[in-house]
Amino acid sequence: MNTGLLSKGQEGLSRRELLVMVGAAAGALASYSDAAKAAEQSTIAVDEVGPGEDIFTYIRRVKGDFDQTLYQQVVGAANDFKEGDRAIGAAAVDEATRKNARTLLANTKIGDLYQHPLFEDDLQRLIWQTTDQAQYAKVKDWTMGQLKEFLLAEPEAGIKGIMNGLTSDTIGCIPKLMSNDELIALGQKIFNVLPGTKMGAKGYMGARIQPNSPTDHPEDVVWQVFDAFSYATGDIVIGTNPVDSTVKSVAAVEEALKDVVDTFKLNETIPWCVLAHIDVQADVSEGYPGTVATMFQSLAGTDDCNKIFDITIEKIMKYARAKKGERYGLYFETGQGSEFTNGAANGVDMMVLESRKYGFSRAVGIELAKVQPRGAWLHINDVAGFIGPEVFGSREQLVRCCLEDIAMGKLHGLTIGLDICTTLHMTVSLEDLDWCQDQIMPANPVYLIALPTKSDPMLSYLTTSFQDHVRLREKFGFKVNDAMWDFYKRIGIVDEDNKYTVNYGDPLWVYYQYRLAKGETRSKDAVYAEGRQKMQEVEVRGVDLATGHGENIWDLNPKLAAKVKGLYDDAKQSLWAELTPEFVAAIPDVVPVRTLSQDRNDYIAHPGTGEILSPEAIAELERIRDSWGDDPPQGQIVISDGLNAKAIMDDGHLAPYLEEMRRLLADAGVSVSDKNILVTSGRVRAGYRIGEVLFEKAEPNSFRGILHVVGERPGTMHHAYSVYITVAKGKVWSEKKIDHDMTKLVSNVADTALPPKEGARETLTIIREIVGKEVNGSRRYRT
Repeated sequence: MNTGLLSKGQEGLSRRELLVMVGAAAGALASYSDAAKAAEQSTIAVDEVGPGEDIFTYIRRVKGDFDQTLYQQVVGAANDFKEGDRAIGAAAVDEATRKNARTLLANTKIGDLYQHPLFEDDLQRLIWQTTDQAQYAKVKDWTMGQLKEFLLAEPEAGIKGIMNGLTSDTIGCIPKLMSNDELIALGQKIFNVLPGTKMGAKGYMGARIQPNSPTDHPEDVVWQVFDAFSYATGDIVIGTNPVDSTVKSVAAVEEALKDVVDTFKLNETIPWCVLAHIDVQADVSEGYPGTVATMFQSLAGTDDCNKIFDITIEKIMKYARAKKGERYGLYFETGQGSEFTNGAANGVDMMVLESRKYGFSRAVGIELAKVQPRGAWLHINDVAGFIGPEVFGSREQLVRCCLEDIAMGKLHGLTIGLDICTTLHMTVSLEDLDWCQDQIMPANPVYLIALPTKSDPMLSYLTTSFQDHVRLREKFGFKVNDAMWDFYKRIGIVDEDNKYTVNYGDPLWVYYQYRLAKGETRSKDAVYAEGRQKMQEVEVRGVDLATGHGENIWDLNPKLAAKVKGLYDDAKQSLWAELTPEFVAAIPDVVPVRTLSQDRNDYIAHPGTGEILSPEAIAELERIRDSWGDDPPQGQIVISDGLNAKAIMDDGHLAPYLEEMRRLLADAGVSVSDKNILVTSGRVRAGYRIGEVLFEKAEPNSFRGILHVVGERPGTMHHAYSVYITVAKGKVWSEKKIDHDMTKLVSNVADTALPPKEGARETLTIIREIVGKEVNGSRRYRT
């Protein structure tokens, strides 16, 4: 777009952007390159195994020599079935194959796995470098079957004597040989405790408070923290996901969280974090000293996928070294499927790729330990279930995934927690989540996510509520970190006999304690009246606060429970809603096109079909391009239904954005096509493909951009959409390699969240940032 629109841009993608790109706004984004299309629905058959035959002997017998692709497939075939492995091309065709693959794997020596990585890149080389060679020497001649028996038979001390000698590939193969019960048994005997705490110790299960706001309003955030405290929930980190990842916005929320921690004198007990991209957090730390406690980043299991996440090994290691002398270190999030959904799995199954993320984390922990005098403060949150049914679709698979990841994380020596979660387009219900929690908790994950209700008001997914924590503590006898439990006693939520007081479930009481800690002189009634007003304002903005309880102390109060059920029901209706002919006809200068999705069911079940344009759509786009002649406009607006057509069709949503966006671009001197391209069954990458057709003949060094409005997945009251902003030079569009690493977005646009006109203004700001980066250079493009 216009090179005159220059301003200093912020670096990197926020976690919100990454999560939305991976799965939130438009479902999972399976790469549909020719290789990925060939792999989808691909399975492998493994014939009968000879006595004592291992993987490598089998491959040579079948292929005549070693074959890397078959190696990856056989290792993947040993997994319990998940849809994502099938899309990668590494899933067993049937149970007989799965059994045979496991037999081959059990007969394979650890040393042979070490010498034959499933995929070699810089991350694999880092894992080799940080694998303890003395411990490796003890086990290299063991078979995987022997390793399994050792892990199940030996106590924790024996396991810790060899586990640092296992590469991530080896650790990633262990769960393939284990049942759920065996994975639980393993989880019950390995504990990696954060230094100076009880978090990660046996019998302890904590919480990351996740106080998300659809508008990043600091009051929304801090009141959810008060709410969590009223249920004696929260101890490892207070971490909120930002909508706006500009430095100023992130700093405002960081300062609000810091104020709560400072006021309650919890600085040595619990850190806070705004989960923007780590580069943005670094900019906040530099510009607003003292506001950043622990630092966050999402990790992937291949260099290719980490590039999409805008990180490198060296970048993360530099941030680890920068924590020299500090109490708090780094916080990573992972999850099976992110490489597949970003087209960067390189043929490796999801479980091994997840294990490689833990190997990355283990290496960072080693670096942190060198600079943190009280020990490395590093923990991992495995966000299982966030992407959608193309990764895995059932509650049983969610349980299996969580148990696998706990075992692999603990074997890497990590302090690992879980986000036991589901999207609204999966078949896992609110009730199913309780069942999943009960199956998983015996493995003793270090912590879970914690929300006022199961429904996240900004990320539009289901996870663990504050009161779920109360239920699980009661059922399994888990404890909160001692220092934080003492705080809950200090503010009167828990009594000296460790029983809940009359203040349980009363965020107003916590607010009153907060005000007293600040030296409040007004009466309790006056503070309560102020607090009630603030709570009402928070709830009007679409953030529910839990108060009291239902029949059991771990039940939501009946009114709130009914509201959450209503949001769930609305999400299911919104998911299947379709653009109406009347709405389509009302869009000015509309050009309707379709993807390869045959219908809504095909679109939901097979996300990749929503990324490929139909032949008729391509022909129509070529007609538009040809009509421009030698003077194509600088921008094109695209609109897609995404996972919520209602977000596009609701009154006051799309029209104000389009009108304001076109006005702002005209005022800025940016020429925009007068057509509005409307995609039925459209996902984010469909917008990239449209730009590649329209701008493939544009002047190579001039900027061209796509603004893609996509209905976000449902689950909140907002029916929100996101705007994906992709600006690149003509030569980049013509190379047809546009992907998420080149895209920014404005999210949560709705009349009840980020108002559409404000969303348009934020879009223009981001366009300026992107163009400014490309012109002036930045660490994002240099890394």
